[in-house]
Amino acid sequence: MTILGQTAEPHAAVSLETLEPVIADDSAIHTADELAAELLELELGDAAQLPAELTRAVHAQQAAQRLGRRDLYLRASLHRSNVLSREGDTVEAGRIAHGVYAEAAELGDAYLLARSHQSLSVFFYQVGDLANALGHAVQCMTYTNADIPAAIRARHIMALAVMLDETGASEEAARRFDEALTITLALGDGVMTMRVLNNMTYTAYEQGDRQLAETLADRIRETARSHGLPIQATSLDTLARVWMMSGQFAKAENELAPLWDAASAHLFDVGYALVEALVTAAEAQREQGAFDRAQSTLHRAVQLCADRDLPGFRAQTREAQALLYAAAGRYREAFEEHRRFHSDTQALQSAQREARAQTLHAVYEADEARRASEAFREMAYRDALTGLHNRRYVDETLPGLLDGAGPGVLSVALVDLDRFKQVNDTLSHQVGDLVLQQLATILLRHIPAAATAARLGGEEFVILLPGLDAAAGRQASEAIRRAVAEHDWTPITGGLAVTASIGLTTVTGGGTPASTALAAADRSLYAAKRLGRNRVCTDPA
Repeated sequence: MTILGQTAEPHAAVSLETLEPVIADDSAIHTADELAAELLELELGDAAQLPAELTRAVHAQQAAQRLGRRDLYLRASLHRSNVLSREGDTVEAGRIAHGVYAEAAELGDAYLLARSHQSLSVFFYQVGDLANALGHAVQCMTYTNADIPAAIRARHIMALAVMLDETGASEEAARRFDEALTITLALGDGVMTMRVLNNMTYTAYEQGDRQLAETLADRIRETARSHGLPIQATSLDTLARVWMMSGQFAKAENELAPLWDAASAHLFDVGYALVEALVTAAEAQREQGAFDRAQSTLHRAVQLCADRDLPGFRAQTREAQALLYAAAGRYREAFEEHRRFHSDTQALQSAQREARAQTLHAVYEADEARRASEAFREMAYRDALTGLHNRRYVDETLPGLLDGAGPGVLSVALVDLDRFKQVNDTLSHQVGDLVLQQLATILLRHIPAAATAARLGGEEFVILLPGLDAAAGRQASEAIRRAVAEHDWTPITGGLAVTASIGLTTVTGGGTPASTALAAADRSLYAAKRLGRNRVCTDPA
């Protein structure tokens, strides 16, 4: 997503007294209850008409001023931030969200903290900082308690799923998407159901899972039909991409046809949706051999990129143009256009780095930015379910531990729950989550002080044991295995036993790649499984 907007002076809080009355407030909001109802309606809406949504948000801020309700003012400010973000004003959106977060923390308001963390997650995603984006999404869920309306909870869960998918945790993302979808279906919320399904469908498309993508695409269409809802531009683009997976390019082009209608403005849910759709349509036309039609479509996309200042999509149109030239046999022109695409991409990456730095500077004071970055980056290194470190942390930390081993030693233990699928299938995924959380507690209680426990994904964990040789590593691993086997799991699993298999490897001296160490531990883990489970296996002598 392209960063738009201009820098603004940072401040620490949103002022209740200094909002400029730039829009006349002719609303009928007279009481705090009426204002709270209006804000909930805004928060639950799909914000299809962004200018109107912005006006309503400012009116809500003004009503909160009159009523002297700071909490409601902050909620209205967050909605204003969200609308500005969708309009492309990343700097102002981030500035407002940061100010609300600071005051929400002072107030100790869980709902405001959850909403401000979600807004900050979007902000960091837009400026390309996925670690902080994920950290805020995790914190959003921490404050999403049982009192929050189910429809809001579904939005928060979906936001976390998106960030998990963006950071490579596809299995966790899929579970979160399913959880959000279950809620929206129970509520009968067609708009939100389509939004969740769109994210799930595009994820399947990116992963090349055609069968799943087609199934989910059909569900989007059925949901739209059964609720009498139009399909928004971003979803139409996703549906077109799914047609293209099976080579049905004419159907892909036809799927996007509603967007070319003069009365289609209500379908464009984000500012770049039309350009995105045009690039997809041009690709479908090219694949059909309709080169002139594809060229006309690309010309329109290029013009929109210029009109709306979308350099990221301009680079995409250059790539599409190069492919179109090549398909038409115009190889020299294709080569030249590809060179321009490469040049534009490099320039864009440089501009994005600069814009990210300027944006962060505009949103935070220098010292505050450093503290926030450190705190929230730590969140991104934590597993959302167990609170242990996650795979990202292991990937970044293990190489340094191995390089720093020098003449020393490091043991690495992979811990895998035995027959965990039986727990999920027999007792439910919710019980499975409780088992994983309890295992994390057991690990933290029984690992040595200098060790680190992390969840790699699913039911697999890793223990990093610096300074422990093979004998000491095995002793520590056996202590963990016994602690799991001897724990009273009855309150969670009833009569179903829970045990763990552990594979241990020991590295002496530096220079061993992290992948080599993990592979060795994995081989030992496989041996433990093969020999009957609930045991520790180490490197062969």
